[in-house]
Amino acid sequence: METGLGLVKAIAGTALNFIYPPVCVACGAAIVVSDTLCAACFQRLHAISAPFCPILGIPFATDPGPGTVSLEALAETRPYERARAAVVYSDVAQRIISRLKYADRPELARFVAQQMLRAGAEYWDQNPVLLPVPLHWQRRLMRRYNQAEEIGRRLSQLSGAEMIPGLLRRKAPGRRQVGLSGAERRRNLERVFEAAPEALSRIKGRPIVLIDDVITTGTTMRASAAALRKAGAERIDVLAFARVVTAVELPI
Repeated sequence: METGLGLVKAIAGTALNFIYPPVCVACGAAIVVSDTLCAACFQRLHAISAPFCPILGIPFATDPGPGTVSLEALAETRPYERARAAVVYSDVAQRIISRLKYADRPELARFVAQQMLRAGAEYWDQNPVLLPVPLHWQRRLMRRYNQAEEIGRRLSQLSGAEMIPGLLRRKAPGRRQVGLSGAERRRNLERVFEAAPEALSRIKGRPIVLIDDVITTGTTMRASAAALRKAGAERIDVLAFARVVTAVELPI
């Protein structure tokens, strides 16, 4: 029975590929396998792998040795423990994120979640709760969906971790973060997020993994985590698809 069902699925998949040929998730070029990149885009998508800062996940140019942290990790205080990202923010990563967020392409979250599954490997054996960074209801209405939720839903399927979106809400839409300085981003997000203490009490003791598409200055993640801490969350980690890396990191 399962063999027959598998055959039906394979035939259906082949038919769909004939009607809707697979294309690169970044540039739209024709490819053989769906939900992946063409060769040209693959070469320009830079996965983050060791060596990297054990706190912020920022890649090092050379291996500085175990336990070495980045200058950014030393320079800032954070209401979360660790941050990880799958890839360096580049032109290819930017196109994927833009198509996911603004071009009504929620299916691209499948590819994004696959990359983030690897990046968050340290988290999955701790029985975490996945919490997508929320959108304000007005912005969600305009976009039709929250891209972080789409990513979180698929990441939950891949990792087995439970996703609970209702632990945090966004009280005000705020200005778009694109193009703002670090100080402007902080002012923009002051008192924007509010956590639900009652909901948090039901997952007491379980770590929370905040999910978003990109870490630019880290302001959104800090504001989200601070609201969760205020409401009683005990352990918070961060996971994103892409991270802006402004310069080659020097180890300390």
